[in-house]
This record gives sequence, C-alpha cells and structure tokens, in this order.
Amino acid sequence: IYAIDTRGHGNSPRGTKPFTLVQFAEDLLCFMDEHGIQKAHLLGFSDGANIAILFALMHQERAAKLILNGGNIFPHGMKFTVWLSVVLGYRFAVHSAKKREDAKKKAELFSLMANEPQLTAEDLKKITVPTLVIAGTHDMIKKKHTRLIAENIRGAKLVFIPGSHFTAAENPDAFNEAVEVFLKE
Repeated sequence: IYAIDTRGHGNSPRGTKPFTLVQFAEDLLCFMDEHGIQKAHLLGFSDGANIAILFALMHQERAAKLILNGGNIFPHGMKFTVWLSVVLGYRFAVHSAKKREDAKKKAELFSLMANEPQLTAEDLKKITVPTLVIAGTHDMIKKKHTRLIAENIRGAKLVFIPGSHFTAAENPDAFNEAVEVFLKE
C-alpha cells in the first residue's frame, strides 16, 4: 500500500508544474512508473477520488479497480452551502494572494475545489474499470451527484455509509468491509 500526497499537500513539494487535478493524475503515473507498478487498485478520497477518475480516463490500462470515496465530477456536485463557502474562500484567497505570499498556496488549494474537475456523465461512461463509489450518508457531496457517478460508470457499485464526508474515519469498520468485499470480488 502506498499513501501518496499530491504535490503541494502534506510533505510533498509544490514543484513548478501546474497545480491541477490532471497534473496530479500525471504525477501518479510518474510515481507508478518510478516504482515499477504496472497496474494498481486506486482508492481516492475527495480530490483523490477525482484524481482516480481522471487517471482512469487517461491511463485506464494502469488501473485495476477504482474506489471513489466522496468524489465529484464538477464543483456543483457539492451541496450548495459547501460550494458557496468554497467559492467565497477561493475569492478571498485570490485577493489575499496579491498581498501576501503565504496566501498563494491557500488560493491554489481553494481553486481545486472551486474550479475542478469539469467532467460529464459521458466522460464517466468511458471508464470500464471495476469501480466502487462510496460516500457518507451526510456527505458534503450531494447524494444525487454520487448516484450520477455510480450510474454512469459501467457496472459500478454504490455504497452509502453512515457519516459525513469523512465517513472512512468516522465509521472505519463499515468502510473497510465495503472496500474488502469489493477488492475480493
């Protein structure tokens, strides 16, 4: 198991390449190549789920199975109050970044949520990798949006687990059981 931080997250350096989900998917490909990983099961949480979707669209032959936890295919997939707070946070961070160097990182992080990804149901139909879509029953992603994702990936399984966007931490036994059952299928 590899737990990967994307560029500019955790202890991973920001680097000079674009700070986008597509770039993060390319970074994942580079990581796999550098470690000799030809094919992998990908479990992504939130933006990680979005990166896994993009990775599967760009490099489907390298993904064995996808586990998408709390992902979205466009920003309006978030509940309105969450989306609004993200957009306002993004605008404030962009304004602050003009005055303070440390605010640039915050602006980039908010940009990911406010502007990405920009996918469609038609894009999802191109994914043929076995997929498990998981979300919390009280997730910040709309239930109908989570269903949209599962319904448009051929053969995808959908599981709602009691909890918020952080259901894996709040309800680890149920989350791990759903993942284990899916991986053993």
